[in-house]
Amino acid sequence: MKLVADQFERLDKFLAKEFPDHSRTKLVKLIDDGVVRVDGKVAKPSFKLEPGMSVELPEPQETVAHDLTPADIPLEIVFEDEHLLVVNKPRGLAAHPAASLKEPSLVNALLARSHELSQTAGAFRPGIVHRLDKDTTGLMVVAKTDQAHAFLAKQIETKTAERRYLAVVAGEVEQERFKIDAPIARDQRNRLKMAVDMKGRPALTHVHQFARVQAGFLLGVKLETGRTHQIRVHLSSIGHPVLGDTIYAPKAYQEGPLQLHAAMLAFDHPVSGERINCYAPPPRDFDDGGGDWKEPLAAI
Repeated sequence: MKLVADQFERLDKFLAKEFPDHSRTKLVKLIDDGVVRVDGKVAKPSFKLEPGMSVELPEPQETVAHDLTPADIPLEIVFEDEHLLVVNKPRGLAAHPAASLKEPSLVNALLARSHELSQTAGAFRPGIVHRLDKDTTGLMVVAKTDQAHAFLAKQIETKTAERRYLAVVAGEVEQERFKIDAPIARDQRNRLKMAVDMKGRPALTHVHQFARVQAGFLLGVKLETGRTHQIRVHLSSIGHPVLGDTIYAPKAYQEGPLQLHAAMLAFDHPVSGERINCYAPPPRDFDDGGGDWKEPLAAI
């Protein structure tokens, strides 16, 4: 189908306005997949349209209704008040419903609790300010009000909220501290994956070697950007894939649970302004050498 821009506007905002029944995430994915063309050329979501420009794309497909049935799933709550909560998400629990997801998600578990959830992120993602991959364990902040959601989301965007991860990787890690500065884009050969791509979006990961463990090396990781699968893509790109990663690790390192855990989360409370610092040790099946990594993580 063909549309014509009628004002100066970002491409993603233009499509969101033209297709109000579809999520912006879905529309941005269409752009990232390269099927949206402006005056015959592939463009990025941030492309600035001018009046009269032609936008061509396949008509977006209707989204299958998401299952929002409350589910009685036990959750480990690290912090909670009337404005927000911090949950230690277990492995195997998706952050929110998806058309392809058959089992309950964190959202379904949150809906079973006796409190409100923010609606800022959309009907099928109530409360979800940021996400973790299904098999990544660790801390997520959940907003109960739209006001708290907006304040927290801004901190995630501007990096005033701090997140630290633990990862066990394969290979001999020689440097104690290093950074990986490599742009990331969708993999051109497999659209379900991400890859280091010089034409991609900037991505910077800080890494600190903590210990040699039985299966490999335990690393502390801090993100300066938040690209999809950033830690897994970056570490795999330098020959140190995360153990248990069935997408980015060679087959020899895919067995066992994914060894990636969001261990630390710090942010300013949206009402009191108090700095909230949360820490959760990794699950028992995580090969972390049994140490307390709170202080080393904070020092990254």
